[in-house]
Amino acid sequence: MTALSATSISGDARPASLGIEIRALLWLAGPLVLGNLAQMAIHTTEVIILGRYDVQALAAAALAVNLYFACGTFGMGLMTAASPMIAAERGRRAHSVRDIRRTVRQGFWVALTACLPIWAVLWQAEELFLLMGQQPDLARDAGQFLRVAMWGLLPWLLQFVLRMYVSALERPIWGVIVTLCGVGVNLIVCWALVFGNLGFPEMGLMGAATANLVANCTLFVVMALVVTTVRPFRRYRIFGRFWVADWPRYVGLFRLGLPIAITFAFEVAIFSAAAFLMGLINRDSLAAHAVAIQIASFAFMVPFSLSQAATVRVGLHHGARDAVAAGRAGWAALGLGVIAACMMSAIMALFPRQLVSLFIDPMDASAATAYSLALGFLLVAAIFQLVDAVQAVGAGVLRGLQDTRWPMLFAAFGYWAVGMGTAWFFAFQLGWDGVGVWIGLAAGLAVVSVLMVGRWMMRSRLGLGVYG
Repeated sequence: MTALSATSISGDARPASLGIEIRALLWLAGPLVLGNLAQMAIHTTEVIILGRYDVQALAAAALAVNLYFACGTFGMGLMTAASPMIAAERGRRAHSVRDIRRTVRQGFWVALTACLPIWAVLWQAEELFLLMGQQPDLARDAGQFLRVAMWGLLPWLLQFVLRMYVSALERPIWGVIVTLCGVGVNLIVCWALVFGNLGFPEMGLMGAATANLVANCTLFVVMALVVTTVRPFRRYRIFGRFWVADWPRYVGLFRLGLPIAITFAFEVAIFSAAAFLMGLINRDSLAAHAVAIQIASFAFMVPFSLSQAATVRVGLHHGARDAVAAGRAGWAALGLGVIAACMMSAIMALFPRQLVSLFIDPMDASAATAYSLALGFLLVAAIFQLVDAVQAVGAGVLRGLQDTRWPMLFAAFGYWAVGMGTAWFFAFQLGWDGVGVWIGLAAGLAVVSVLMVGRWMMRSRLGLGVYG
């Protein structure tokens, strides 16, 4: 076994050099990138199919999915707390079983707890959209979409807990395999139900909602099979005695996860709010925004995956009480994040027409305005990829130290005071419309990235607070 494999798979929290730490991060981040890209591909498939089906359906789905993600990402943030907790436990005791099992089980309990109020919100989505000033026909269609898709949220959160579990054990390739199954199921079901293929009725937008539900259920079922049958995971008996409570751990997940959830929600909600602002401008701006944000989100999966890997690596060293190794892992992750962002930004800046054409037919006269707007939005998105990557990885390394409250405050200030304020001013006061909204997004991300790195630098100078 190579030095890299030994470091990554055995859970040794003390690699000998920066080079080995970089390789360990890449070893872990590679499958995470593939898994997150595959997860994004599920939603990208829906956008592509609806974009080819009807601009009205695409705009309604944009409204619905933005609200769905704003709520779902809050739940995902709660689940994310399982990753640094498991990593720290492995840093303390490399072969721990009971504490890891209990953390995953209580993660399931937290998922169910989070879903109940979220379902109540999503059920009333049409009324919420109308209160936000959205067009009545778009609000109606988006509300109907969510009343079907919302039931897939619980299985999606449960499989996310299991993905955090296998990633914290440094075997994320299983998450990739499972997510690829979900991509295939979603592609076939969405294509069949939206257009009425394979003998199914043509359901349009509701077909995409049904496909989303089916894909999320598939993800959980297949992931559950993996953790109960694959040998490295079987010994943890994750589903055994599921009903047994561990209230201190349940509360601990909430204590650590709630700031993460709020941070995630602030970030996702700013993009959702941007979509709502686009809806106030016109339908073409909203459709173009849906395309540009999908491309930007796809690119963001690379630094986001690095942030997840950084949480695990820093968490291992945090549990082992090794401040030097934790600092090495954090700075290595930040450097890799910048490199990845430069690559993604270059692709978006050099090939905007090719990327937008995947979603909107440039020869379709009825979609010409949306196509042109999407090109402009994508150029701004290429610029903010750099700061978006830094804030994502910065948050990830801080999560490894279980430092989640300050990042939450940074997100509140940067995204909403700076980002949304700038977006509203440029779009509606200066009359820059959609481009103004995207400039506001970039400004908010820039502020958060500076604050995250500043916090990490402070923790580094203080020995990362590993001992207290």
